[in-house]
Amino acid sequence: MSNAILVAGTTSDAGKSVVTAGICRWLVRQGVRVAPFKAQNMSLNSMVTADGAEIGRAQVMQAQAARVEPEAAMNPVLLKPGADGRSQVVLLGRPVAEVGALDYRERKPYLLQRSLECLADLRARFDVVVCEGAGSPAEINLRDRDIANMGLARAADLPVVVVGDIDRGGVFAAMYGTLALLDAADQALVAGWLVNKFRGDARLLKPGLDMLHELTGRPVLGTLPMLPGLWLDAEDSLDLSSAVVDRVSAGPVGAEVLRVAVLRFPRLSNFTDLDALAQEPGVLVRWATRPEELADADLVVLPGTRATVADLAWLRERGLAGPLRERAAAGRPVLGVCGGYQMLGRRITDLVESGAGTVDGLGLLPTVVEFGAEKVLGRPVGEALGERVEGYEIHHGVVTVEGGDPFLDGCRAGEVWGTTWHGALENDGFRRAFLRAVAAAAGRAFVPAPDTCFAAARQERLDRLGDLIEEHADTDALWRLIEGGAPGGLPFVAPGAPVARGVEGEQL
Repeated sequence: MSNAILVAGTTSDAGKSVVTAGICRWLVRQGVRVAPFKAQNMSLNSMVTADGAEIGRAQVMQAQAARVEPEAAMNPVLLKPGADGRSQVVLLGRPVAEVGALDYRERKPYLLQRSLECLADLRARFDVVVCEGAGSPAEINLRDRDIANMGLARAADLPVVVVGDIDRGGVFAAMYGTLALLDAADQALVAGWLVNKFRGDARLLKPGLDMLHELTGRPVLGTLPMLPGLWLDAEDSLDLSSAVVDRVSAGPVGAEVLRVAVLRFPRLSNFTDLDALAQEPGVLVRWATRPEELADADLVVLPGTRATVADLAWLRERGLAGPLRERAAAGRPVLGVCGGYQMLGRRITDLVESGAGTVDGLGLLPTVVEFGAEKVLGRPVGEALGERVEGYEIHHGVVTVEGGDPFLDGCRAGEVWGTTWHGALENDGFRRAFLRAVAAAAGRAFVPAPDTCFAAARQERLDRLGDLIEEHADTDALWRLIEGGAPGGLPFVAPGAPVARGVEGEQL
């Protein structure tokens, strides 16, 4: 069976997600009905589909690139790391377990089977499925139970293209070494290379590409140039610059810039909530981990977190609680989203996520929080500041409001705002109204741009990825792989996979 391809990478953050999205956008432009797929994703950046399933945000972005509605089958297994070395396993959009590395290993055969069922279903319903790997296919300690890279490729007979990040250096060694650590059956599916994030004169690179082809018997199917300023729903905090950048995207419409400080929690989640702010002309968004970094901020944001109680303790240890209380007392704006909102309340009772029992919150909002065993997943719609707002919810903590003013199913007290809704700031009208309120409270002569459209900006970036593939990749070769699979007769590169030595020290 053909009609699918796997995009693997020499490392995490090599560019698998954006290359997958670019191929999806290129294909849909050709009139092809295409779907993305990632069997297993480890990420704290997730979203809720229209039917209430939680999947990785990168697969949502890739579905947008393909112009189709995201669904649970596109990311059947999602792992969400917690504060204790364990991860929550989300299967087909619903949490099913909290596991450690070795516990999870025992579940992998079952999860591979479920993933293969999802992939087969997508292949039956779409013309093409573009699959994304996870980490590296040459993680030799994990290969025997791999479900996302060569394990998936072997089970589903997928041709594999390996992406390497030349910007970090060592790309030729990484590509050759990746192939040389695979056994013969895995190597037979690796059909070509894509060099990503290239800067400079391609003529200087060509001899190296030719030598790589000679050494491996696999062609380089494209050299993709670096695209500066491209944020696209990063999977994790390895590349937070794709979510928030320490610069102003464009000059302010009014007389002054608005400064936003975002607390960079250790277990930060759903950090793409801030992308819409960073895209707004005249808004400077910065990460903050120290009290002095809050001093000149017009707005401080407490974002989502996978570990509310643990990250609240981190906040206190860093000396940030006092400055936040002083801001609130002075009427200077603070926004809490999901876990950040929970921290702003009077107390938190958590016997589910951390097992800490009852702990004091920051006391800046008249709320109490109790964690429930069932995860709340939803796509709420409402109104705030006179504007329609759509968002999504992913949380175990249930907030009870005991005062203040209503705000997106949350609470506002003075200039402290809190909501469980992710994605609210992507609503253009609401974002502008909220920024006007923040500017007024901060005493800034800031005016939101009247015509910024976040959805259009996202689509423009997806089009740039489609252009990247169309203009710099060998699309004829990609088509041949999609239609016919990996070509026969690809040479074996020694030494091949080493003999397995057990699971000591295995990581999720």
